[in-house]
Amino acid sequence: MRKLIYSLGALALMMVGCTEPITITQVDSPESEQLPITISMDLGTRVTDAGYEAGDKVGLYVVNTPHDLQTTGNHVDNMGFSYDGNGTWTPDTPIYWADQHTQATFYCYYPYNDGLYDKDSRPISVRGDQSSLEGYKASEFLWGKVEYVSPTEEAVAITTNHVMANMAIYLKPGKGFTEESLAAADKKVYIHNVMVNADFSLATGAVSANGDRVSVAPYAMEDHYRALIVPQTIATDTELVTIEILGVTYTFKAGKDITLKSNKRAKFTITINKINNGVNVGVGEWDEDEEDYGGIAD
Repeated sequence: MRKLIYSLGALALMMVGCTEPITITQVDSPESEQLPITISMDLGTRVTDAGYEAGDKVGLYVVNTPHDLQTTGNHVDNMGFSYDGNGTWTPDTPIYWADQHTQATFYCYYPYNDGLYDKDSRPISVRGDQSSLEGYKASEFLWGKVEYVSPTEEAVAITTNHVMANMAIYLKPGKGFTEESLAAADKKVYIHNVMVNADFSLATGAVSANGDRVSVAPYAMEDHYRALIVPQTIATDTELVTIEILGVTYTFKAGKDITLKSNKRAKFTITINKINNGVNVGVGEWDEDEEDYGGIAD
């Protein structure tokens, strides 16, 4: 009888997005030999958009063809894999193909949760306080799917992508500031009027933001501020970003509707004008498109 070994290997990626391939390899083994699912990955850190890290745990669903994903009762329901940081992923329980011929569809998500949720209405969220590295990483959610995989000795790859959107805020000196004086000034940056809760479809990867609009404190990187945001549209004239510098609050209001999309980084370059308190903002997508959604804030 032929059974499965699973392995998970990370792709080295640029800042345009994060993908993690899950590979599945089949080998021949005696009926009496139980082959556990093993996962191996290149080292990397999820927060730098390059991979998983020690302590991460993913969940895997396997659905045999011709069936559709169900909340429960699939070939494999919500199997957890834990990563030790040294290339080894340990499953909660070994799993195998149904047989040598039946195709299957695979669904993978991160972070793992052992609760049972409707396949089309799983609650997910980001933290309102992402000012710490812990808070930023805890807001991550990844998902991937590959369909109609036949049992094979060749590797089968599943790619997991960011479900959340990403806001990257860069501060630039304008009138009354130099790069040195702006860098040295005490600054507080906040993102406002965004929903932090959503319903997620494990079957399709679709996200539907819901709940109240609140403020999010982003994480300060070396040269910018960053936050993971539930995909949603920010309406024209919405107060979106404030920057407190030297006792003065600078406010950016959306000059047009801004749509924050899954697996996209929206880049906000904010020029601070000390004299008139003006803020000029340019926005580009996470896939680094060149479109400018800039506006004026006062």
